[in-house]
Amino acid sequence: MTPLDDATLLHELAPVVARNLERHLATAKEWLPHEWLPWSRGRDFGGDSGQPWTPDQSQFSPAVQAAFTLNLLTEDNLPSYHHELLQRVGHDGAWGAWVRRWTAEEARHAASLRDYVLLSRAIDPVALERDRMAAMQAGWTATGKGLLRSVVYATLQELATRIAHRNTGVAAHDPAAEALLARIAADENLHMVFYRDVVTAALAMAPEQTLVAIADEVADFEMPGSGTPGYLRHNVLIADAGIYDVRTHRDEVVAPLLKHWQALTLPVGGAATQKAQQDLSQHLDRLQDIAQRFEQRRALRRRRVHPASD
Repeated sequence: MTPLDDATLLHELAPVVARNLERHLATAKEWLPHEWLPWSRGRDFGGDSGQPWTPDQSQFSPAVQAAFTLNLLTEDNLPSYHHELLQRVGHDGAWGAWVRRWTAEEARHAASLRDYVLLSRAIDPVALERDRMAAMQAGWTATGKGLLRSVVYATLQELATRIAHRNTGVAAHDPAAEALLARIAADENLHMVFYRDVVTAALAMAPEQTLVAIADEVADFEMPGSGTPGYLRHNVLIADAGIYDVRTHRDEVVAPLLKHWQALTLPVGGAATQKAQQDLSQHLDRLQDIAQRFEQRRALRRRRVHPASD
């Protein structure tokens, strides 16, 4: 079967996007960030009566601080994501309307997270601002990804982000943080459902082409925050604390989506699609091996730090 070009896919999927946008607008609940923030914690950082930030002011573990930082720097790069999406789907019709709605919802995530960490003095505001400037000037691109890979990527990323936010809130042990991040995670879940269902429609329309896109994107997937300053250091702390690690990625992101799309069991012909399904199965096995090795090393490190008492 001749692959459909992106212009044809955009046209054929437009009614699906319109229906999913209508469902999203009917399902999404309005929330006002100012009502979710602990304003009474606020203090000046500068001026005659201000108190500059020092590390002892943060009530959070290094892992939670890393999660706040990485989550916020990722959300901050929204202008790049907006640009990349519009380049692929255009400004008009249901596709353009979705991107604008999605952007409006995502913008409040960065704004409310930034307000929370400043009010709570959770992380160094000077380092955070410098990292924000560096991250946004570096930008983010989805070079080489056509429409199908972009939508698959968005599905994976939205689900991963939902879980990362939710787990960060729980690990923070602060009711205000947990409530705010759960609220943000609820937005991310609706975004994931939108993209997931567009991929489902693409599978029905062009199963072979979409399966190959799924296999390629699952294998190459990296969170958009992977290019932010200090990413590796932050990621190690986050994984070691169990906020988001390889096990989470495999069992709570990749495997459930592949099951929903029936990507491993969909009866399709052709060498390319059979290879795609084989590659997906092997990738799950690799992630399982990596997760097991990481969990063993983590358990060993924890035993060394906290040996069992005799």
